[in-house]
Amino acid sequence: MKRRNLLISLLAAATALVGCASFASAEERIFTDAAGRKVALPEKISRVMAAGPPASVLLYSVAPERMVGWVREFKDDEKAFIAAPYRDLPVHGRLTGKGDTANMEAVLAMKPDIILDVGTVNPTYASLADKVQEQTGIPYVLIDGTFANTPKSLREIGELLGEKEQAEKLAAYTEAAMQRLDKVVSEVPADQRPRVYYGRGPEGLETGLAGSINMEVLSAVGASNVADAAGKGSLANVSLEQILSWNPDVILTLSPKFQKSALSDPSWAGIKAVKDGRVFRAPALPFGWFDAPPGVNRAIGVSWLTSALYPGKAEIDLKAETRDFYKLFYHVDLTDEQLAKLLADTGPKP
Repeated sequence: MKRRNLLISLLAAATALVGCASFASAEERIFTDAAGRKVALPEKISRVMAAGPPASVLLYSVAPERMVGWVREFKDDEKAFIAAPYRDLPVHGRLTGKGDTANMEAVLAMKPDIILDVGTVNPTYASLADKVQEQTGIPYVLIDGTFANTPKSLREIGELLGEKEQAEKLAAYTEAAMQRLDKVVSEVPADQRPRVYYGRGPEGLETGLAGSINMEVLSAVGASNVADAAGKGSLANVSLEQILSWNPDVILTLSPKFQKSALSDPSWAGIKAVKDGRVFRAPALPFGWFDAPPGVNRAIGVSWLTSALYPGKAEIDLKAETRDFYKLFYHVDLTDEQLAKLLADTGPKP
């Protein structure tokens, strides 16, 4: 009898454990991220923390109401291009990239359901994700942020957060922009595609090297990066002498100060791009169209850059395209004044 009672007790315990296991599986799901990591996610994801700038732009575009905050403070002129309910969210700093400012206490204080990182995926970032997840107990998901992968990344986030409809709209927009770009570039002979220097910062002496995620859009539009001659890497400082020797056809920048100085400083006057007046400033409100960050914000950048580099070859109504993008991705209706501010001095003169 005792043996029978013991057996019944063991069966009851086993049944209880199975019940608990079933309950646990119903409350969480396994997501395989871009690094191949198996991440257990809560069934309901209401609060998401972006680990860095590209993740914050992607999250804002797909599901702004899920954001716990921003990775940096916005300037007043940037805030005007962010939808009112979200522009004043708290700043929690960044976990990844140059100048990481968030600490574990800050992460825990935001009480996110998950942490999302978008960008380069390699063992270093995977190790960081594992470390943060272990220290905080918060699921940490890595998404491939390469430009070519943008539509896929959008759909993955839509699936992850249950925002498939919005994500699909953004992915379809991006695919259409890429297809239009491919058509234009295919019709331009290789020897007629421009050689470009990208100058970062107010002095324009920082740039992206071969293989840099910051230069992906340049490759996408069929142009070549003159700084490839300096080797492979991410971002690096170069000298004016190097730029003079590269003699680019076009200079790109996000900095109004550098654009002005490159066109007026005699030291730059011998460069072909300066002689031809082809020093173009990429729009940068609230996020850069070419870079800064290298995120989903570049989906509008390909339209602008195609228009700037191949004038007359790309039939793009850039004003209409900009209005559509800002409405769809940034949830704002641009005024005529805002549109004029964005596009001023950003392309070839009529």
